[in-house]
Amino acid sequence: MVRALFSAASGMNAQQMNVDNIANNLANANTVGFKSRRVQFQDLMYQTIIQPGAAAGSQSYVPSGLQLGLGTKPVSNEIVFQQGSFQTTGNPMDLAIQGKGFFQIRRTSGETAYTRSGEFHMDNNGNIVTADGDMLDPQITIPPDAQTVTIAKDGTVSINLTGQTASQVIGQIQLAIFPNPAGLNGLGSNLYVPTDASGSATVGAPGGQEGMGTLMQGALEQSNVSVVEEFINLITSQRAYEANSKVVTAADQMSQQVNNMSR
Repeated sequence: MVRALFSAASGMNAQQMNVDNIANNLANANTVGFKSRRVQFQDLMYQTIIQPGAAAGSQSYVPSGLQLGLGTKPVSNEIVFQQGSFQTTGNPMDLAIQGKGFFQIRRTSGETAYTRSGEFHMDNNGNIVTADGDMLDPQITIPPDAQTVTIAKDGTVSINLTGQTASQVIGQIQLAIFPNPAGLNGLGSNLYVPTDASGSATVGAPGGQEGMGTLMQGALEQSNVSVVEEFINLITSQRAYEANSKVVTAADQMSQQVNNMSR
């Protein structure tokens, strides 16, 4: 009965974390470039009462044994890098990545971070920056007399100046890909940094490297959160939580009956 209490409690704790993860996914259903996370669980160690395959006689063995599990635990909430839907905005500073890849962002600390959000702006010096003011890397500066800004699929940035008919190339946006993007460390503000699990970044022009995505100007990649799927997961998690709570109640009632036997 004590085992049942602790096993059920571990199940309740695990489902509580699952609900916390679902809540974060739903909260970011409208966050540009957001990638949902999926909680993964593992069973805990087993208390072996009879070892499977133990000798039952001189020439016979126990076919299955007797092992009692001690509950479950959450081990990860992997980032799901499934492509989100595109929304056309018409804003020349809005960019969407079609396929794999991340924009490189140079933070004020000098650290390079990575994002799927292409919601960019221009600062007072004409630099392309994020909403927090962190600069796109490599740095792209738009002259103040630029009439139009065109960003090609391969990241080439060109402008048309006042009084000139020919366009002028001022730089190229580069993307980064990782061997295991699910191993990236989320910082918030739509930013990720690499870890030993993600591997090192491979940087190149959009569409240039194998598997590297291309850019779409005037569009944004929306969150890949499926609200319907998250609500289904929420109901499933809630029912699992209720089932574990009933096990706690049942184990407590059984323990109470045992304690009252001497009366």
